[in-house]
Amino acid sequence: MNSLTLALDDSAIMLRRQLRHQLRYPSLTFFVVAMPVIFLLIFVYVLGGTMGAGLGAAGVAGVAGAGLGVAGGAAASPDGRQAYLEFVTPGILIMAIAGVVSGVAITVAMDMTTGVIARFRTMSIARMSVLTGHVLGGMVQAAITLTFTLAVAVLIGFRSAAGPMEWLGVIGILALSSLALIWLAVVMGLVTDSVETASNLPMPLVLLPFLGSGFVPTASMPGPLRLFAEYQPFTPIIDTLRNLLAARPVGGSGVLAVAWCLGISAVSFLWARRLYNRDPIR
Repeated sequence: MNSLTLALDDSAIMLRRQLRHQLRYPSLTFFVVAMPVIFLLIFVYVLGGTMGAGLGAAGVAGVAGAGLGVAGGAAASPDGRQAYLEFVTPGILIMAIAGVVSGVAITVAMDMTTGVIARFRTMSIARMSVLTGHVLGGMVQAAITLTFTLAVAVLIGFRSAAGPMEWLGVIGILALSSLALIWLAVVMGLVTDSVETASNLPMPLVLLPFLGSGFVPTASMPGPLRLFAEYQPFTPIIDTLRNLLAARPVGGSGVLAVAWCLGISAVSFLWARRLYNRDPIR
């Protein structure tokens, strides 16, 4: 067998190792899956009636100039809750991916601090297969989390006008986003010196959807925050998902979303490879 085939076989073995770890520690998987669902239910049923009433047709359509007119006296209503469910679901999906990052960072840090990597390095396996196994395991966990979150959204009333091509676009954007953030999680696990630090380092990624277009239109934010929200990577990703799910033209946000995902993936992969190949092992 050639080196590529051996690397793929080794990566498959490391993937099985990660899946077994997920089965062995179901509480971590449960937390990762439950967190976005809890946020979805809170935002829809506690805040959705009032927030959705202020969106208006333009806000639901994702137009940048739309604001939340709650201050103008919009009243909570079932229609407002439905509108907000459709608006907020893409942001919750990205938050679900960000939640997976913490688990990946923790498992990478555990490998780096318990000495198992030193043992792997004495074995005849592809060096990057260990990290590839973490990434593939994270992708599987992200797929499960996203599927469950979207299923709950549908159960509570979310409906999409997307056709087959739009759904392929949604799957593609979610896959690219997952790949980018999970490689970034690997970097976080490698760069830290303890599991505790690795568990805290990804927290800003969970908060970024709040500081973008995930929960309110960016036009409703004050100047400096609005500028940050419009140019941070999660905003074009969320806007692209929102437009695809509503069967609307994606526009420039789609190009920006793909560019951000590919850029983060490339930089994180190269950074992770450099960190993994360094000596000594912690």
